[in-house]
Amino acid sequence: MIYRSSEWFGKKDKMGFIYRSWMKNQGFPEDMFDGRPVIGICNTWSELTPCNAHLREIAEWVKRGVFEAGGFPLEFPIMSLGETLLKPTAMLFRNLASMDAEESIRGNPIDGVVLLTGCDKTTPSTLMGAASVNLPTLVVPGGPMLNGKYQGQDIGSGTAVWKLTDDWKTEKITYEEYSHAESCMSRSPGHCMTMGTASTMACMVEALGMTLPGAAAIPAVDSRRKVLAQLSGRRIVQMVKEDLKISQILTREAFENAIKVNAAIGGSSNFIIHLTAIAGRVGVALNLEEFDQIGSKIPLLLNLMPSGKFLMEDFYYAGGLPVILKELQSVLHMDALTVNGKTHGENLAGRGKLVCYNKDVIAEFENPILKEAGIVVLKGNLATNGAVLKPSAATPALMKHKGRAVVFENIEDYHARVDDPDLDIDEQCVMVLKCVGPVGYPGMPEVGNMVLPKKLLAKGVTDMVRISDGRMSGTAYGTVVLHVSPESAIGGNLGLVENGDIIELDVEQKKIHLHVSDSELARRRNLWKQPEPVASRGYVNMYVRHVQQADKGADLDFLVGVSGPKVARDSH
Repeated sequence: MIYRSSEWFGKKDKMGFIYRSWMKNQGFPEDMFDGRPVIGICNTWSELTPCNAHLREIAEWVKRGVFEAGGFPLEFPIMSLGETLLKPTAMLFRNLASMDAEESIRGNPIDGVVLLTGCDKTTPSTLMGAASVNLPTLVVPGGPMLNGKYQGQDIGSGTAVWKLTDDWKTEKITYEEYSHAESCMSRSPGHCMTMGTASTMACMVEALGMTLPGAAAIPAVDSRRKVLAQLSGRRIVQMVKEDLKISQILTREAFENAIKVNAAIGGSSNFIIHLTAIAGRVGVALNLEEFDQIGSKIPLLLNLMPSGKFLMEDFYYAGGLPVILKELQSVLHMDALTVNGKTHGENLAGRGKLVCYNKDVIAEFENPILKEAGIVVLKGNLATNGAVLKPSAATPALMKHKGRAVVFENIEDYHARVDDPDLDIDEQCVMVLKCVGPVGYPGMPEVGNMVLPKKLLAKGVTDMVRISDGRMSGTAYGTVVLHVSPESAIGGNLGLVENGDIIELDVEQKKIHLHVSDSELARRRNLWKQPEPVASRGYVNMYVRHVQQADKGADLDFLVGVSGPKVARDSH
């Protein structure tokens, strides 16, 4: 079989001399260029992305497997995206990193690629880029941190932050206790060990069939993570020989499986935006309503923070995602193909007697934690193209609620006034945050789960209805309406809400309604002025001019679709 890389290394002319000679300065022997498959290892390692800081070591285990299978591994870096440090939000750069991955894969002598991922945006960005090129592709997730341990109890990354912050603001704990919890929460390499977006993305790629079975939940520091990486290195070589491309795995059935699995695990609401963007890259039509139609009736099976009690380490010991797939097999497409060349059904059959080792962590399909747990899509005059809410993280008593709007015009306005003792707000009000959507606050930051006013926290209020065109961390919780589309900054009705307006939320009816007449909204629209652009140059300027709305996956409009592996112009 003649591989794509032979267009570089197989040439017997001046250019072949150049390609091979310069590679040999790294010490590669002659037989590395003898026509064997070249495997690109796309590494999102960075010390500025703490969740991915161990991926250099993981890459070495992948290389070991590639060598064992007769391949030629070549590691390359792309822009890394850590939500913990990167300002204004890592989501702003997801599409840029996808471009980095796409062009790095397409422009280099690569026959197949292994994507090393961790912090949440590194998974969809690399997968989006690889999907656009359509070579044999396999994902190796970096794995979650060990459970946080604080004052004799487990604490979850992200999820504990919100509670500890509330406790510190209301003087239930001292700053010294608050500070001590930092190192107790994050005590090993890996990404969030709650079912935040990173863990959700790891489960997503396994549900899609893009990882070897059982990959999602193995802790980052467990030796079995290294074994997985080595086996993945072996497998990608075989995928190249079989010409098993990413488009053969990312089918309509695979996306439907991922939606159902996400509901069963209580996955992040960010899942919707990322899966929609990935589907757009492979030409699978996926609209917002289908997330509701396909997933909203699926039961919650995983008792994991923020929707439950346990953490990813417990999930792995209980059996991991294969147990979830087994429980859901009556509603999944079990004939969907996975990267090991087998279907989900064949993978489950090959595991022998697959059992759950802790039913407190993973419930049975017939006896779930919640009967219906999928993310609900809301519509109404406040979100004509849709908004989303995660019921498993919400307060049941607030799922049907009508209240007075307290409006924050932007994130700066929110920070300036939320703890003002004179703020006219009570627990029945609906907090509204504008201009934090894809365009308004470029990248659509995770600020939708607004921290409640200090004076209400002091009264013991723990949740309120909150609405924005932004996102929230998958580690967060609350009755929070997110991803309102169209967003306020481009003229969506959210931008017309005023203090005192009555807003009605009815999750059962899938409704979010602003009790203001059409004529009054028209009057306000005539007075509305679009906010000034936040950037006049560079990538951010390009982003705000081309980013799609949340219901379309917030990809750049010119990136949607498959471009293929052919280099645009080969001057050599």
